[in-house]
Amino acid sequence: MDYSKNIKDYIEKEIEVLNMLDINAINLAISEIVAAFEREGNIYILGNGGSASTASHIANDFNKGISEYTEKKFRFICLNDNVPTIMAVANDIGYDEIFRFQLRGKLNKKDLVIGISGSGNSKNVVNAIEYARQEGIRTLGITGYDGGKVKQIVDVSLHVPIKNMQITEDIHMVFNHMMMTVLYQVWELLADKLPE
Repeated sequence: MDYSKNIKDYIEKEIEVLNMLDINAINLAISEIVAAFEREGNIYILGNGGSASTASHIANDFNKGISEYTEKKFRFICLNDNVPTIMAVANDIGYDEIFRFQLRGKLNKKDLVIGISGSGNSKNVVNAIEYARQEGIRTLGITGYDGGKVKQIVDVSLHVPIKNMQITEDIHMVFNHMMMTVLYQVWELLADKLPE
Protein backbone atom coordinates (compact mmCIF):
# COMPACT_ATOMS: atom_id res chain seq x y z
CA MET A 1 0.00 0.00 0.00
CA ASP A 2 1.16 3.53 -0.79
CA TYR A 3 0.81 5.93 2.16
CA SER A 4 2.33 8.89 0.32
CA LYS A 5 -0.85 10.98 0.11
CA ASN A 6 -1.59 10.55 3.83
CA ILE A 7 2.00 11.49 4.71
CA LYS A 8 1.87 14.55 2.46
CA ASP A 9 -1.49 15.61 3.92
CA TYR A 10 -0.13 15.36 7.47
CA ILE A 11 2.96 17.40 6.64
CA GLU A 12 0.90 20.05 4.85
CA LYS A 13 -1.50 20.35 7.82
CA GLU A 14 1.42 20.68 10.22
CA ILE A 15 2.93 23.47 8.13
CA GLU A 16 -0.46 25.20 7.92
CA VAL A 17 -0.85 25.17 11.71
CA LEU A 18 2.75 26.31 12.31
CA ASN A 19 2.03 29.32 10.12
CA MET A 20 -1.00 30.15 12.30
CA LEU A 21 0.93 30.32 15.59
CA ASP A 22 0.84 33.54 17.59
CA ILE A 23 4.43 34.86 17.57
CA ASN A 24 3.60 37.40 20.25
CA ALA A 25 2.34 34.64 22.57
CA ILE A 26 5.55 32.66 22.06
CA ASN A 27 7.56 35.79 22.83
CA LEU A 28 5.54 36.32 26.02
CA ALA A 29 6.08 32.69 27.05
CA ILE A 30 9.84 32.96 26.62
CA SER A 31 9.81 36.21 28.60
CA GLU A 32 7.79 34.56 31.38
CA ILE A 33 10.22 31.65 31.66
CA VAL A 34 13.26 33.95 31.58
CA ALA A 35 11.71 36.18 34.26
CA ALA A 36 11.30 33.16 36.57
CA PHE A 37 14.90 32.17 35.79
CA GLU A 38 16.19 35.65 36.60
CA ARG A 39 14.34 35.83 39.92
CA GLU A 40 15.62 32.30 40.74
CA GLY A 41 12.14 30.84 41.04
CA ASN A 42 11.17 27.22 40.62
CA ILE A 43 9.37 26.45 37.38
CA TYR A 44 6.87 23.67 38.02
CA ILE A 45 5.73 21.89 34.86
CA LEU A 46 3.11 19.16 34.50
CA GLY A 47 0.92 17.19 32.12
CA ASN A 48 -0.76 13.82 31.47
CA GLY A 49 0.06 11.15 28.89
CA GLY A 50 1.90 12.61 25.91
CA SER A 51 1.89 15.96 27.67
CA ALA A 52 3.69 14.32 30.61
CA SER A 53 6.46 13.30 28.21
CA THR A 54 6.57 16.83 26.84
CA ALA A 55 6.78 18.27 30.36
CA SER A 56 9.71 15.94 31.16
CA HIS A 57 11.43 16.82 27.90
CA ILE A 58 11.08 20.56 28.50
CA ALA A 59 12.44 20.23 32.04
CA ASN A 60 15.41 18.26 30.70
CA ASP A 61 16.15 20.71 27.92
CA PHE A 62 16.18 23.72 30.24
CA ASN A 63 17.77 22.07 33.30
CA LYS A 64 20.56 20.46 31.30
CA GLY A 65 20.45 21.64 27.70
CA ILE A 66 20.59 25.36 28.47
CA SER A 67 21.81 25.32 32.07
CA GLU A 68 24.97 23.45 31.07
CA TYR A 69 26.17 26.70 29.52
CA THR A 70 24.94 29.26 32.06
CA GLU A 71 26.31 30.22 35.47
CA LYS A 72 22.80 30.58 36.89
CA LYS A 73 20.67 27.47 36.37
CA PHE A 74 17.05 26.91 35.43
CA ARG A 75 15.01 25.34 38.24
CA PHE A 76 12.43 23.24 36.40
CA ILE A 77 10.59 20.66 38.50
CA CYS A 78 8.44 18.19 36.54
CA LEU A 79 5.54 17.09 38.74
CA ASN A 80 4.68 14.04 36.67
CA ASP A 81 8.14 12.46 37.00
CA ASN A 82 7.74 11.09 40.56
CA VAL A 83 5.60 8.02 39.82
CA PRO A 84 5.32 6.77 43.45
CA THR A 85 4.05 10.17 44.62
CA ILE A 86 1.54 10.39 41.77
CA MET A 87 0.25 6.88 42.44
CA ALA A 88 -0.02 7.47 46.19
CA VAL A 89 -1.97 10.71 45.72
CA ALA A 90 -4.16 9.17 43.00
CA ASN A 91 -4.91 6.13 45.16
CA ASP A 92 -5.43 7.87 48.51
CA ILE A 93 -6.84 11.26 47.50
CA GLY A 94 -7.81 11.22 43.82
CA TYR A 95 -6.23 11.56 40.39
CA ASP A 96 -7.55 15.11 40.03
CA GLU A 97 -5.24 16.12 42.91
CA ILE A 98 -1.93 14.61 41.74
CA PHE A 99 -0.45 18.00 40.78
CA ARG A 100 -2.19 20.39 43.16
CA PHE A 101 -1.19 18.22 46.13
CA GLN A 102 2.48 18.49 45.13
CA LEU A 103 2.26 22.29 44.94
CA ARG A 104 0.56 22.81 48.31
CA GLY A 105 2.76 24.62 50.80
CA LYS A 106 5.70 24.84 48.39
CA LEU A 107 4.98 27.78 46.11
CA ASN A 108 6.95 30.99 46.36
CA LYS A 109 6.10 34.31 44.69
CA LYS A 110 9.19 33.86 42.49
CA ASP A 111 7.83 30.64 40.97
CA LEU A 112 6.07 29.86 37.70
CA VAL A 113 3.62 27.02 37.04
CA ILE A 114 3.34 25.59 33.51
CA GLY A 115 0.42 23.28 32.69
CA ILE A 116 0.29 21.27 29.46
CA SER A 117 -3.02 19.84 28.24
CA GLY A 118 -3.93 19.03 24.65
CA SER A 119 -7.63 19.66 25.27
CA GLY A 120 -7.01 22.32 27.90
CA ASN A 121 -9.54 20.58 30.16
CA SER A 122 -7.52 18.01 32.12
CA LYS A 123 -8.97 18.40 35.61
CA ASN A 124 -5.71 17.81 37.44
CA VAL A 125 -3.93 20.42 35.31
CA VAL A 126 -6.76 22.91 35.80
CA ASN A 127 -6.69 22.30 39.57
CA ALA A 128 -2.95 22.95 39.74
CA ILE A 129 -3.22 26.18 37.76
CA GLU A 130 -6.18 27.41 39.78
CA TYR A 131 -4.27 26.73 42.99
CA ALA A 132 -1.20 28.57 41.69
CA ARG A 133 -3.32 31.57 40.77
CA GLN A 134 -4.95 31.57 44.23
CA GLU A 135 -1.43 31.74 45.66
CA GLY A 136 -0.51 34.68 43.41
CA ILE A 137 1.85 32.64 41.21
CA ARG A 138 2.32 33.35 37.50
CA THR A 139 0.99 30.65 35.16
CA LEU A 140 1.63 29.52 31.60
CA GLY A 141 -0.65 27.13 29.70
CA ILE A 142 0.27 25.03 26.67
CA THR A 143 -2.83 23.72 24.89
CA GLY A 144 -4.50 22.66 21.64
CA TYR A 145 -8.09 22.30 20.37
CA ASP A 146 -9.98 25.40 21.59
CA GLY A 147 -7.66 25.79 24.58
CA GLY A 148 -10.30 24.68 27.06
CA LYS A 149 -10.35 26.03 30.59
CA VAL A 150 -6.56 26.18 30.84
CA LYS A 151 -6.37 28.82 28.11
CA GLN A 152 -9.01 30.89 29.88
CA ILE A 153 -7.34 30.98 33.30
CA VAL A 154 -3.58 31.25 32.67
CA ASP A 155 -1.57 34.46 32.55
CA VAL A 156 0.14 33.47 29.30
CA SER A 157 -1.18 30.96 26.76
CA LEU A 158 0.69 28.97 24.12
CA HIS A 159 -2.11 27.58 22.00
CA VAL A 160 -2.09 25.27 18.97
CA PRO A 161 -5.32 26.06 17.06
CA ILE A 162 -6.27 22.62 15.75
CA LYS A 163 -8.52 19.75 16.86
CA ASN A 164 -5.89 17.10 16.31
CA MET A 165 -3.94 15.68 19.26
CA GLN A 166 -0.99 14.43 17.23
CA ILE A 167 -0.26 17.78 15.57
CA THR A 168 -0.98 19.58 18.85
CA GLU A 169 1.62 17.47 20.64
CA ASP A 170 4.10 17.82 17.76
CA ILE A 171 3.90 21.59 18.00
CA HIS A 172 4.17 21.57 21.80
CA MET A 173 7.63 20.06 21.24
CA VAL A 174 8.32 22.68 18.58
CA PHE A 175 7.57 25.34 21.22
CA ASN A 176 10.17 23.72 23.48
CA HIS A 177 12.94 23.52 20.90
CA MET A 178 12.09 26.93 19.49
CA MET A 179 12.39 28.54 22.93
CA MET A 180 15.70 26.72 23.55
CA THR A 181 17.12 27.83 20.23
CA VAL A 182 16.00 31.45 20.71
CA LEU A 183 17.73 31.55 24.11
CA TYR A 184 20.87 29.92 22.73
CA GLN A 185 20.99 32.61 20.05
CA VAL A 186 20.03 35.63 22.17
CA TRP A 187 22.31 34.62 25.05
CA GLU A 188 25.03 33.66 22.54
CA LEU A 189 25.32 30.16 23.94
CA LEU A 190 26.83 27.45 21.73
CA ALA A 191 27.37 30.12 19.07
CA ASP A 192 30.04 28.04 17.36
CA LYS A 193 27.82 24.93 17.26
CA LEU A 194 24.45 26.29 16.12
CA PRO A 195 23.56 26.20 12.42
CA GLU A 196 23.37 29.57 10.72
